Amino acid sequence: MATGQLFSKTTQALFYNYKQLPIQRMLDFDFLCGRETPSVAGIINPGSEGFQKLFFGQEEIAIPVHSTIEAACAAHPTADVFINFASFRSAAASSMSALKQPTIKVAAIIAEGVPESDAKQLIAYAKANNKVVIGPATVGGIQAGAFKIGDTAGTIDNIIQCKLYRPGSVGFVSKSGGMSNELYNTIARVTDGIYEGIAIGGDVFPGSTLSDHVLRFNNIPQVKMVVVLGELGGQDEYSLVEALKQGKINKPVVAWVSGTCATLFKSEVQFGHAGAKSGGEMESAQAKNQALRDAGAVVPTSYEAFEGAIKDTFEKLVETGKTTPVKEVSPPQIPEDLSTAIKSGKVRAPTHIISTISDDRGEEPCYAGVPMSSIVEQGLGVGDVISLLWFKRSLPRYCTRFIEICVMLCADHGPCVSGAHNSIVTARAGKDLVSCLVSGLLTIGPRFGGAIDDAARYFKDAYDKGLTPYEFVESMKKKGIRVPGIGHRIKRGDNRDKRVELLQLYARENFPSVKYMEYAVQVETYTLSKANNLVLNVDGAIGSLFLDLLAGSGMFTKPEIDEIVEIGYLNGLFVLARSIGLIGHTFDQKRLKQPLYRHPWEDVLYTK
Repeated sequence: MATGQLFSKTTQALFYNYKQLPIQRMLDFDFLCGRETPSVAGIINPGSEGFQKLFFGQEEIAIPVHSTIEAACAAHPTADVFINFASFRSAAASSMSALKQPTIKVAAIIAEGVPESDAKQLIAYAKANNKVVIGPATVGGIQAGAFKIGDTAGTIDNIIQCKLYRPGSVGFVSKSGGMSNELYNTIARVTDGIYEGIAIGGDVFPGSTLSDHVLRFNNIPQVKMVVVLGELGGQDEYSLVEALKQGKINKPVVAWVSGTCATLFKSEVQFGHAGAKSGGEMESAQAKNQALRDAGAVVPTSYEAFEGAIKDTFEKLVETGKTTPVKEVSPPQIPEDLSTAIKSGKVRAPTHIISTISDDRGEEPCYAGVPMSSIVEQGLGVGDVISLLWFKRSLPRYCTRFIEICVMLCADHGPCVSGAHNSIVTARAGKDLVSCLVSGLLTIGPRFGGAIDDAARYFKDAYDKGLTPYEFVESMKKKGIRVPGIGHRIKRGDNRDKRVELLQLYARENFPSVKYMEYAVQVETYTLSKANNLVLNVDGAIGSLFLDLLAGSGMFTKPEIDEIVEIGYLNGLFVLARSIGLIGHTFDQKRLKQPLYRHPWEDVLYTK
């Protein structure tokens, strides 16, 4: 594997299994390093395609999303690093698929617990095809000032503190990702920082070894010294010992093998990593440290002395002129996400929508402050929900029951009215439910449904002004306006609308006051004296009784009542109710499998 460096400032990767945070951290690192192009060329998310929006500095960019590894590699032939965030169950298969692509040179496997037999197959394939595997169970790696894998080196604050935004002179390799962060910080304190750092992973069979990367570092001119952090268990460190003995490494190596405390335990000890398991004498930290020391590595007497050994080694390189410390630069400021800045109290951002009727931010949705569970547990009905969402208060039960009666009575009026007719024709044209419903709803207006609103407005205005039924009707006549809520095509004075009678009976039995309804009845008495079909219809009954509900409940002020009538709440009640019927007609036509509707010729008057 020896060769040279794996990454550069133009290296691009394919990211498998979308994870927003590590990708954004990679892009933030790119910006910090002054890269011209994002290091993530594409995202592979099985079953998904399209784009994912992320930030590259202050610019919002769209990174392509591919459903397969093959498609991603074909679309991004210059991306030669595969960063695998799949679970341990699928990490091996997806990594093998990636390694078989000619464009992929390096695969980083983040998952821990990949089956050892699968790991061995990956390692064998990579070696046979001159490819590199980092991991499994790795946080990845980083080339300072150029490229980093996923969450390597942690947060931006940590990256800046460790001076990883520009290249240093130290090559670092470790089994532990967590300890890598610690050593990046340590190295930055006592040297000019990291040039490249790799965490090979803590599994028993890592895709690449400590010595693999040390030998690589030996071939990179910018790397002037190497720091190695091993751990007890396994014999990986001995391949580094042999390389040192054979003179394959001509740069100073400062090494420490952690786990010396294992000798304090009487029984075998398993540390955090699968590979960090105390076994025979040769696998002990003490034996490895001694072997490395004997082979020529700088090995301190304890981990506490590790920092001092790194410092001394670097200073000797500087003193002998073998290296010149890298000059410090000031990294750019990474723009902070708006959500993060808001939470920290750094900025104030205006909202774009105001909602006073519902809130879904808690454990359960609330309607006007009432939890959904409470609505169900109290046995409340649709009328209660309407009172909360429309009026922002819990109305008395007689009010909510009246609302429900109105909804039931207005739900449908047969297939021949304009709304139902439109929904039926649209359904027979093969359109979907929403299209059929909207087609019918679009006919609701002044001539179909809107009379409820107008009836309430005109009855209220006449009653509040103290107009007699005669004065009211005749004034409307002079204006050329028909009295809304009065008149019916079929019903007569001697054949009243049953719906009107039911509403009036309910109101007289339950409402504290029905002054507006009684006024409407008086108007009806006068209009019937003119024509037998000028009866109070269901629109007029609902309009006048809703005024009585608002005024008689004592829960609304006069300005609130005026606003409710003006906004068009009553028409909203008709829209809600009639939607039930329109949906019913749509389903009815589809269930009957009715063909496309064509109006009959004989029902059309053709004129010249």
